[in-house]
Amino acid sequence: MKTAWNTLRVKAIALLVGAILLVVALASVISFFLGGAGHIQRMEDREAAQIAPLVRLAQRLPPTADLDPLVRAAPPPGQVMDMPSEGMSRSLARTGLSNPVTVIGLDDGQPPVAAVRLADGRYLVTPLGMPPPPQGRFGEMVAWLALIAAGTTAATAFAISRLTRPLSLIEEALDSVSGTGDLPHLEETGTTEVRAAARTINRLSDQLRAALETRMRIVAAAAHDLRTPMTRMRLRAEFIEDDEEREKWLHDLEEVDRIADSAIRLVREEVRPDMKVELSLDRLAREVVDDLVSMSLPAEVGRMEPVRVLGHGLALKRAVRNLAINAATHGRKARLSVFVEGGTAVLEVKDEGPGIPEHLLPRVFEPFFRIDPARQPSGPASGAGLGMAIAKEIVERQGGSLSIFNATTRGLVQIIRLPLPDARASLRKSA
Repeated sequence: MKTAWNTLRVKAIALLVGAILLVVALASVISFFLGGAGHIQRMEDREAAQIAPLVRLAQRLPPTADLDPLVRAAPPPGQVMDMPSEGMSRSLARTGLSNPVTVIGLDDGQPPVAAVRLADGRYLVTPLGMPPPPQGRFGEMVAWLALIAAGTTAATAFAISRLTRPLSLIEEALDSVSGTGDLPHLEETGTTEVRAAARTINRLSDQLRAALETRMRIVAAAAHDLRTPMTRMRLRAEFIEDDEEREKWLHDLEEVDRIADSAIRLVREEVRPDMKVELSLDRLAREVVDDLVSMSLPAEVGRMEPVRVLGHGLALKRAVRNLAINAATHGRKARLSVFVEGGTAVLEVKDEGPGIPEHLLPRVFEPFFRIDPARQPSGPASGAGLGMAIAKEIVERQGGSLSIFNATTRGLVQIIRLPLPDARASLRKSA
């Protein structure tokens, strides 16, 4: 399952930002060790060269000499700076003096001082030309690094978004594919790559639409052409003397005729752009129940709320009728309910049958699919295995959805969901 963090764009941004920050960190470290350390040592050597004559002079004079405040009994109070102290001691040693040096940062923010321990235990204290020790700079360093990371991330994200725009365009187009398989038309604007991706998607959409219509027309033509030899076969069957054998032939021919008629209807639903009108969904459901009762099929009206939807009345009625016939013939009784749920119109067809095995539910909308062909009933309610496919095609053509699942207790539930109309979506109202 794809998540917001498991995408090519996020991975590319993370990789580039990490690489840039790593380069910046390495460059900073290398710059410090190659340039910073040498600069600090040269500065310490200059300070030691200035302090060395004073140390030699102070050690040659008698202890009674008044050298205050240059020579003191103890170093001044302040913060001892360990690393500068070690560096100044090494620099002073390079001048030939082994006196230990303590670098002290004064509390008043003045430049640090060097306290050199003389041979008699006193300290020669002299200011250093070094900058004062930084105070509270860790937070500033963290903020600086955070600013670099944020700027790098923003710039990289913008660049990656521009580079991956063609891929995003393809993803958006595939996500917006309608239930009928139509790809949306994309505006061919933007950069060269974006225009090329949009042009390719539009060309693919046109080719798919043309191939689908060609296939559907071939199926319709084949189904239509079957009727001519079927008519001849029906006439010949009428002359069969054996009544039982004649009925078998006529029954088989009727089934083939239903299959051909269902195929033609399916094709018409896929290639015909019907005009939608506002209609009463609850009235349509009642009419379907009346039709089934007139066919001696068990059907009844359940919960009925006044609901209006946009759709093609004849096609939608055919879809509901197919679902109701399935429920009445295979589920012992069809119970139709209409209500509003979650801002959508719902037409529910529920039966009292054994349901459908769970592993076969994903296949119920496949053309010519039957759970058990040997148990297919005969008569006007018998089907060719296209009823569910036609119903799904009709519903999705009208902006709705069709779902099917087994009830928790007993029976099968078929649910049509259609969007509720509004003033702008309504093309015209029917009485």
